[in-house]
Amino acid sequence: MGILKTIGDVLFGKDPEIFDDKGNVVHKLPKRKWDDWANRYIKGDEYNWRTHVGTKAGAKNDQAPKNAKN
Repeated sequence: MGILKTIGDVLFGKDPEIFDDKGNVVHKLPKRKWDDWANRYIKGDEYNWRTHVGTKAGAKNDQAPKNAKN
């Protein structure tokens, strides 16, 4: 039956494994991974959108080289 399932998957596509019985998205990740994701703001400023460089568009850059055009 394995070969028939493989052929069926190729022809009709595989069932996505990220949905539960009700059709909700369920990510099967360990608790530690979720905790790291939730605490990424605390660990460093690189993930904090408030301090991201893109939010400071048009601001004067004090760290720019002297010969750069602002």
